[in-house]
Amino acid sequence: MKNWKYIIVIAVLGLFSNHFYGQIAQTYSFDADDLLEHVKELSSDSYEGRRTGTPGAEKAKTYIIECLKNLEVAPLNGEFEQAFNFDSGRIKYNGVNVLGFIKGTENSQKYIVLSAHYDHEGIKNGKIYNGADDDASGVSALFAFAEYFKENPPVHSVILAFFDAEELGLQGSRYYVDNPIVSLDSIVLNINMDMVSRNVNKELYATGVKTHPNLQTVYENIKPSENITIIAGHDGSDKKQNWTYSSDHGSFARKKIPYVYFGVEDHKDYHKPTDDFENIQPEFYKNAVQSIIMFFSEIDKLKF
Repeated sequence: MKNWKYIIVIAVLGLFSNHFYGQIAQTYSFDADDLLEHVKELSSDSYEGRRTGTPGAEKAKTYIIECLKNLEVAPLNGEFEQAFNFDSGRIKYNGVNVLGFIKGTENSQKYIVLSAHYDHEGIKNGKIYNGADDDASGVSALFAFAEYFKENPPVHSVILAFFDAEELGLQGSRYYVDNPIVSLDSIVLNINMDMVSRNVNKELYATGVKTHPNLQTVYENIKPSENITIIAGHDGSDKKQNWTYSSDHGSFARKKIPYVYFGVEDHKDYHKPTDDFENIQPEFYKNAVQSIIMFFSEIDKLKF
């Protein structure tokens, strides 16, 4: 792993039309090599597809906690793990959410939950479903956020939520919102990332921007890099598949908490054993993560 920093400089033209024009630039930095290396690690065969309740999922949980410690992220309420159990069919599962915490500099009693799920499909018919895009990409993006916060502490407090058992019906995020460690009333927003590392058209969807006026305002004014397009949709207001409850943001939506879900449309390797690290698109992935961080940084400036 190289030790150089991937520095992204975005010239924001007309970000907010009353005073941003031409001269202003924002810098969003994270280690691009680490971003890719985390995906490569978590989607390797040694994790056996990270199915909830298996040794592979346990290994992923341990890896995530070690990474958070290395990034100097504190546990939420004193411990990283939030254990839960549930039945799916005739099978009983034990799951574990991993929860990190960064205290806000000003609005510390208000929380933004940044989330991704670390579980996947496991092994089926002798084939490992490694889930590189789904959702090792979102997990690694949370690490990029943690690194960004070291130099750019957030205004609101942030919970980094690595949810388990998303593939089994959003079980981890559902348990979290039903058993919140901080009051649900203090959670102003969920930003969920699930499948953000590949798209042949260089398109990243943002579902949920209509759930709060602040989200709509930032979406309409933000200018991502020329190498990626952010599209609002898949929210029931267009003719596309409705993604409102398609991933862990759905658990927040059911509690009437504003959310934005960032993800790509399904590709040929979706939920197949070919969703491997070799098939992600590194440049698109880096641009997607920097765009999501950019979106967060503008939202974080506003009051909810």
